[in-house]
Amino acid sequence: MAQISLIRDRCLISFSLLGGVILGLTVLALLNMTVKELSDIPHLLRVATDTKVIDSIVLTMAAGANAILILMIFGIPLAYLLARADFKGKRIIETIVDIPLMLPHTVAGILVYILFMKRGLLGAPLYTIGFPFEDAYPGIVVAMLFVSSPYFINSAREGFEKVPVHLENVARTLGATRLSAFRHVVLPLSAREIYNGAILAWGRAIGEFAAVIMIAYYPMVISTLIYYRFSTSGIKESSTIAFVMILACFSVFLVLRHLSRFIGRHDDRV
Repeated sequence: MAQISLIRDRCLISFSLLGGVILGLTVLALLNMTVKELSDIPHLLRVATDTKVIDSIVLTMAAGANAILILMIFGIPLAYLLARADFKGKRIIETIVDIPLMLPHTVAGILVYILFMKRGLLGAPLYTIGFPFEDAYPGIVVAMLFVSSPYFINSAREGFEKVPVHLENVARTLGATRLSAFRHVVLPLSAREIYNGAILAWGRAIGEFAAVIMIAYYPMVISTLIYYRFSTSGIKESSTIAFVMILACFSVFLVLRHLSRFIGRHDDRV
């Protein structure tokens, strides 16, 4: 893709200034916290090496990754169906997919809790066979999955919609089944959108608090731990934990965004 220079382009310069307002607010908030946290390095190092903080960060990111893996298994087929099929009730299905985007986080938490609690429609039978969701790792995963699903499904659907239908038809005229055409044509050409959707969904998942805390206060994800430390130890302790989480997220997402450059590079040559 040809790079557009900002030099001598007044429109792009104007857009850069306007967009810079949003970036500026984010950078200002980050710099403000960074200066405060770096003013007390011993305290920062003590919190950063706290096993509870480290375990909570790892737990949060792992649960988010598990939620995305589940979404990939069940969300990709749904996204493909919405992208290719036209049927009665399609708009209702699309609305149901988008519901977690519109709901307050506490409402999402109540929905998940009522369904998966020990006396819930799904929680009760699973609990009897030794698979609890209340105050358990599966509860964290399912809460994260619920709130992040629209980001992944909609991104994957947009990717599938960008693949020309005639490419699938050509593959099928050559003897490929629909599943084979999907695997060898549609899926590779949609890889970039699926990957970006997974990143967005994972970011949404690890940032969830209300839905998670309602079904699983323990084990503590990082947002719950920050809230707990704020309630018991004050702003200094909780803000330092938040700063450590910011550094961890920045590092991970920087790597993921860099890797996205190598996903679906053949799209430009189709």
